[in-house]
Amino acid sequence: MSREVTYLEAIREALFEEMRRDPKVFVLGEDVGPYGGAFGVTQGLYEEFGEMRVVDTPISESAIVGISIGAALRGYRPVAEMQFADFIACAFDQIVNQAATLRFRYGGRASVPIVIRAPGGGNVGGGLYHSQNPEAWFVHRPGLKVVAPSTAYDAKGLLKAAIRDDNPVIYFEHKYLYRRARGAVPEGDDIVPLGVAATRREGRDATLVTYGAMVTPSLDAADRLSKEGVETEVIDLRTLLPWDKDTIFRSLEKTNRVLIVHEDVRTLGIGAELSAVIMEERFDHLDAPVLRVTYPDTHPPFSHVLERANLPNVDTITDALRKLAAY
Repeated sequence: MSREVTYLEAIREALFEEMRRDPKVFVLGEDVGPYGGAFGVTQGLYEEFGEMRVVDTPISESAIVGISIGAALRGYRPVAEMQFADFIACAFDQIVNQAATLRFRYGGRASVPIVIRAPGGGNVGGGLYHSQNPEAWFVHRPGLKVVAPSTAYDAKGLLKAAIRDDNPVIYFEHKYLYRRARGAVPEGDDIVPLGVAATRREGRDATLVTYGAMVTPSLDAADRLSKEGVETEVIDLRTLLPWDKDTIFRSLEKTNRVLIVHEDVRTLGIGAELSAVIMEERFDHLDAPVLRVTYPDTHPPFSHVLERANLPNVDTITDALRKLAAY
């Protein structure tokens, strides 16, 4: 049986269910306790599980992740919240030099099953320190897994999978989607496996690869171009590391054209890596250059008008698809 819930409610449901299922799962972060989190994601957890499993921390991201790593090494499964993804940089050393490398350093004898929830993304007028998309920093690091759900269903299923995974997982949840994205989420234990993309729309003329908040404008652009006779296949990566090469290659071999859309900045974003791998391994299937629609290489402004001008949107994505189809 399914219910219609928001993206935010789906994340909260996953936390409740995993904490009930496994007493080793606990939540920590700034204001996650009685206050319920900056966005209300952890509301109700403190009342059910108490202060030993819903832990308010000082304002120190490095401490939050450091505590999580230590607890994970003792058999726990911490779910750490960064109040905003932008502040994850304060915990960068703990994540990339400690959590990401421990299994390798211990020859597989130790694991670090932590999840770091990172509310990211723009289109909320948050400005410099509350609108970034830092996923590419972590996709670059072996030993981590990185996910970015676009739907309520995936927000729940991917978080449950991440909590059960024995590797450190960075879970990027998009703030703009919290109360805007709604969908049917089944009751019970539906898991979305890590590393598997979803084809959101079938098409024969072009492949569009995206994730997170860019899925909706990408689908809208595909529908718009369909009226001009161009059918675009839209792939939602869901997991950014490891990304689902097979699904993208199967689509490319059918359409022979690829557009990559992401909200992160252009230089060395996810699109750069996908484009390079596609060119190296499937060049003979390409009938056009791989194109990208991204945020420009600049900082997020506070102005809603300027921010909207920077963000990829239906018009810019449609123009890119039109260019790709005509090549």
